Amino acid sequence: MLKSNLLSNEQFISCLRQVGEDHYHDKHPYHIKMHEGKLSPIQLRAWIANRFYYQKNIPVKDALILSKLPSREDRREWIQRIIDHDGREGNDGGIEAWIRLGEAADIPREEMLDERHVLPAVRFAVDAYVNFCRLEPWHIAVASSLTELFAPTLVSKRIGVFEQLYPWIRPEGLAYFQARLTQAPRDADHGLSLVLRECRDRRDQEQAIDALRFKCNVLWALLDALSLAYPDEENGR
Repeated sequence: MLKSNLLSNEQFISCLRQVGEDHYHDKHPYHIKMHEGKLSPIQLRAWIANRFYYQKNIPVKDALILSKLPSREDRREWIQRIIDHDGREGNDGGIEAWIRLGEAADIPREEMLDERHVLPAVRFAVDAYVNFCRLEPWHIAVASSLTELFAPTLVSKRIGVFEQLYPWIRPEGLAYFQARLTQAPRDADHGLSLVLRECRDRRDQEQAIDALRFKCNVLWALLDALSLAYPDEENGR
């Protein structure tokens, strides 16, 4: 594709954001019901337990991307993502925080860790995302992470939803979401800057947009699986 067809940064960002408007998982019926307070305890616990498989693989995909970043400056900044989720001395990290969310919703820790509740389709979708980040050029893998552009607003709403509509979840379980209010905007700014810098022709830009759409489809697939496995009629609604 000719460079003359290159989107301006403003146009490119607008296209990326449009992917979120059209495809982000907050528009999935299961997610809408969650934010309307209409999920049963069984359905919400299923979401927490299955989403954990995604959460625990975030630092894995970030490590794959890290291994391909060409400069130490970029690696120094990217590695913070892994620390945020895996933790280090004095900071348990996001994976532990998600386990505590499960415990706050009365899912025993051992049931989170042994993944007994993870649906095959959820496992397949998350593994596909990890493999995408393993196999694609690093700047395209980074583009797939740009769902962070849409996350802060959603996470802020989710905290209020859980506090008001699911009061049976103990409040200490919301620490993961509270941390993401500052982590996600930082990560989105860095990821976007890398994508804008590295996508130097229209083909790269289109691949980046497609990568973000793929990631949105992964998150959508998780909710499709939950909708099939935990329909309303099986939970007394």
